[in-house]
Amino acid sequence: MVFNQMQSNTLKPSSKLFSWRRITSLLGWTRSSYLLLSVFLATLFVIGFVWWPLVQGVIAHIDWRYPIWPQLDWLLFGIFAAMSLLIMAGADLKVDALIILVGLAGGLVIESWGTQTQLWTYYTFERPPLWIIPAWPIASLAIDRLFRGLRRLTAFVRPNVFRYLYWAVFVLFYALMLSFVWPTINKSFTWIALGLCAVLILTPTDYRLAVLTFIAGSGLGYFLEVWGTTRECWTYYTQQTPPVFAVFAHGMAAVAFWRVGRLVVSGWSLVASRL
Repeated sequence: MVFNQMQSNTLKPSSKLFSWRRITSLLGWTRSSYLLLSVFLATLFVIGFVWWPLVQGVIAHIDWRYPIWPQLDWLLFGIFAAMSLLIMAGADLKVDALIILVGLAGGLVIESWGTQTQLWTYYTFERPPLWIIPAWPIASLAIDRLFRGLRRLTAFVRPNVFRYLYWAVFVLFYALMLSFVWPTINKSFTWIALGLCAVLILTPTDYRLAVLTFIAGSGLGYFLEVWGTTRECWTYYTQQTPPVFAVFAHGMAAVAFWRVGRLVVSGWSLVASRL
């Protein structure tokens, strides 16, 4: 009896360890996952420290006379939790480093275009606010994980289906974009944006990957746009919360970032082969 008790006590730690390993395996966590999460949390801390008035503005909306829990922004917490789990899934710094760099550069370009043309404005009236730029690479990592899941789920779908979907989705998106940005058609930034999107759409490299990336980006973009517009963190000139175009624009941005990433990899491989 004593031996059995000692044996059960000995097995408990290993079984717990096995269970934790099984959980992390199911979630797809790697050594890089913890580093990415640490960088994500550190970025939030730096934004809160450097732009402390933003934090004060959030705290000012809390009425301390009432319970705090019902007043917390659970949609924001849900988005943060989902994105944290997503960026940790299957993390690989060699691949993710490029996604982060492209997301930073692309986010800066997109925010500059939108705020300079005043298609949307932030409550701080910065054009663009630097504190929003780190959100783009984080979202890009989350979209990459969603894309991987969609690719596995749609492995049985025939390639021709994505060919038809590609032209239907992106032609409709371009028409929607043209309608939305029309008030700023006299702006050079808008012409550049329209031109870049036209080039990307008319030069498909992989119909399946493009459609799935667009879906993943639009899916995450919906929740981000609902939060941002309903909390008046940013406001579109149409006053919609959110505009349909803004949701699908996240999908187009994701496709653009993916295409740029492929160009960088191809260019680097070409240079390396000639050295």
